[in-house]
Amino acid sequence: MADDFSFEIVESVGTVAEGKGGWNLELNLVSWGGRPAKYDLRSWSPDHQKMGKGITLTKEELIALKGVLEKI
Repeated sequence: MADDFSFEIVESVGTVAEGKGGWNLELNLVSWGGRPAKYDLRSWSPDHQKMGKGITLTKEELIALKGVLEKI
């Protein structure tokens, strides 16, 4: 099953925070397993070959999250 794991960063939207050892918290548009790309927020290693846990959102979910964050 692990051999089927694939991803492609279609677009780098931006870096949210710079972390230790070059790992950065980034918002990217990512295609997971060849499926349509979704917005993805997670930590990435400098070469983008390793990643931490994160969340994946559709465009509609990202827009809804933006609305919630604007209330802070």
